[in-house]
Amino acid sequence: MQAILKWLNEIDKKLLLLINSHHNPFWDKIMWFASGETSWYPFYFLLLLVLIYQYKKQSWLLIILIIPLMFCTDQLASTVIKPMGIRLRPSHFPGIENLLHYVNNYRGGLYGFISAHACNVSGFLVYMELTTKQKMRWLPLLLYPWAFLVCYSRVYLGVHFPGDVIVAIFFGSCAGWLFAFIYKKSQTQLTTINT
Repeated sequence: MQAILKWLNEIDKKLLLLINSHHNPFWDKIMWFASGETSWYPFYFLLLLVLIYQYKKQSWLLIILIIPLMFCTDQLASTVIKPMGIRLRPSHFPGIENLLHYVNNYRGGLYGFISAHACNVSGFLVYMELTTKQKMRWLPLLLYPWAFLVCYSRVYLGVHFPGDVIVAIFFGSCAGWLFAFIYKKSQTQLTTINT
């Protein structure tokens, strides 16, 4: 088992260095924007308006569940798993930290397993895809590239190993599925009550 973990860690490091080494001023700006906490606010606001337009009075349940979903994915990554994992970010990892290219000297906090950014966006993506697939089939075509860009940016910036992002996608997707299940059950019960 230890040999497998060592092999996976080596692949993780090599993939990180490969992705991080392909940098230039143009992509530095794009990836910095993609990882920004407030960069996507206009995108979220437009999506909110589209949901309200598409679902009218029924949009409130769909939208209100996004709040605990985001809280759940963020806390799962930052408060539960990161302190337990105790895996240094690449930007603080001895032997790697000096090999990386940093944008605006951003190195993030000490620990990086798992990526809260990746957990949040994948949870949101899965939730939206499962809850809106009947009325908004086009939405995943917008959300998948967005989620990929955010996740990829974390490795590009040198603040997460690819493994930090991949595991975060798994946990975030599970949370998104759970909240989509809650939404569908709640919607069924509300429909039953109203009829």
